[in-house]
Amino acid sequence: MKEEAYDFLEQDTVRTLILKYSQFINFSIYLWNSKTETVEEPVEEEEKDESADGEDKIVDEDEEGKVEEEKDEDKPKTKKVEKTTWDWDLVNDSKPIWTRKPAEIEDAEYDQFYKSLTKEHDTPLSKIHFVAEGEVTFKSLLFVPRAQPQDHFNRYGKKNENIKLYVRRVFITDDFQDMMPSYLSFIRGVVDSDDLPLNVSRETLQQHKLLKVIKKKLVRKTLDMIKKINDKDYENFWKEYSTNIKLGLIEDSVNRSRLAKLLRFQSSNSKDAFTSLAGYVERMKPKQEHVYYIAGASREEVETSPFVEKLLRKGYEVLYLIEAVDEYCVNSLPEFEGKKFQNVAKEGFTIGDSKSKEVLDKLNERFEPLTKWLEENALKDKIQKAKVSERLSDSPCALVAGMFGWTANMERLAVSNAHSKTHDSQKDFYLNQKKTLEINPRHPLIKELLNRVETDKNDETAKKMAQVLFETATLRSGYMLKDTVGFAERIETMMRQTLGISLDEKADEEPDLEESAETTGENAEDFSAEDENEEIGRAHV
Repeated sequence: MKEEAYDFLEQDTVRTLILKYSQFINFSIYLWNSKTETVEEPVEEEEKDESADGEDKIVDEDEEGKVEEEKDEDKPKTKKVEKTTWDWDLVNDSKPIWTRKPAEIEDAEYDQFYKSLTKEHDTPLSKIHFVAEGEVTFKSLLFVPRAQPQDHFNRYGKKNENIKLYVRRVFITDDFQDMMPSYLSFIRGVVDSDDLPLNVSRETLQQHKLLKVIKKKLVRKTLDMIKKINDKDYENFWKEYSTNIKLGLIEDSVNRSRLAKLLRFQSSNSKDAFTSLAGYVERMKPKQEHVYYIAGASREEVETSPFVEKLLRKGYEVLYLIEAVDEYCVNSLPEFEGKKFQNVAKEGFTIGDSKSKEVLDKLNERFEPLTKWLEENALKDKIQKAKVSERLSDSPCALVAGMFGWTANMERLAVSNAHSKTHDSQKDFYLNQKKTLEINPRHPLIKELLNRVETDKNDETAKKMAQVLFETATLRSGYMLKDTVGFAERIETMMRQTLGISLDEKADEEPDLEESAETTGENAEDFSAEDENEEIGRAHV
């Protein structure tokens, strides 16, 4: 045997190999093993005599009158001795639990097997035990862990060792790239098939066509298992694995409809509980045609957004998408149960009937001088167009993205992406797209602006007011201002006018500290010279 192979003669190495590859085969494997035990042996006579001679007998004279108690029979003295014994030790004593019928297995046995498989202390959140038949027959036992590793997404898309493949109960490998899709890489379990070849290399086995069939069935069974989790446990599942499900909806177009039923979002219907898409559809108004949603950085931001003012006032439910992946996820889902999704921060929004459209047409005609003036004069380089809004209730105006443009939330995510290119033409195109300015015809500022435009289209006050309204609408809608310095100057001007301070009055000049310090130093030198001359004069006297 080669010197580098001596390690395979060690008992621990042989035991590890047996437990890894042959732990569940039908044949028992014994290993000639030694173990050290502590046993008690009787003490020999010579040792007893020596111990008796060494003991001192003390007799107390005061105890002579006491009645002696009956003594028990003398027990043979023993001593503890360590002995090494050799015997055949059964190594593969674990039985393949997945080969038994699910009805015959108790939950405690499943929990014990899960702990031995994953080396974890917690019980699984959910499990599924099934036999698949058809083009390929295999048995599988899958588990959902209660918690996800902290570094899971740092290793997202890489190989994982969570699914162990067995062929006729002989372990083949756990290093499969395509046994489970990336978004389900947290699933733990075993797969055992008698139809796969056993006498080929692992590289050849990975290219076997039956593995694709196994993967397809594993994904569907896993999604069925997740769907059957009770409501209480599903809250814990969603806290741990919500991002995985949303990424799966983006990546897995085949199972998109199944994954959509697992989604949960916050909504205006409840401040604490999450809602499913099915629950939203059940609560929709009779003539409601769209699932309304808005995306942002926090619940407070989306709740106070101008885009949801009228919807909330009319009692419509709005989904709040406040996680980074949420808007990407919903954009990948065209519809749910026949209901299309509508981002309330984009064009195409409507909630009215035929009568409301008639009122809207009249308002468009009434405010046409203002909208044209905003497009062609005051904000011609800043907006794509201006129109009367159907979604605003309290705010004077808002910036709305195009149907295929980026909302403020998408722009924020794109800018904060550290892995993007420095000069990305696609990103620059979306970031520089002009938006639509929607005005609220019932707001007093908009009414006053219309009156000024109808009186004089060259009114400078109206132009300044339109500029400030555009910048405040940019901020209210969640977008970033490009000219922050100019916005600050305009706000300062308005504050001066409100407080009655002259626009030409400047801040007081700060005294030059360096000049004052030099002057102080020269004076100090003059005083010290005079003092020195006085002392010299006194000395002469």
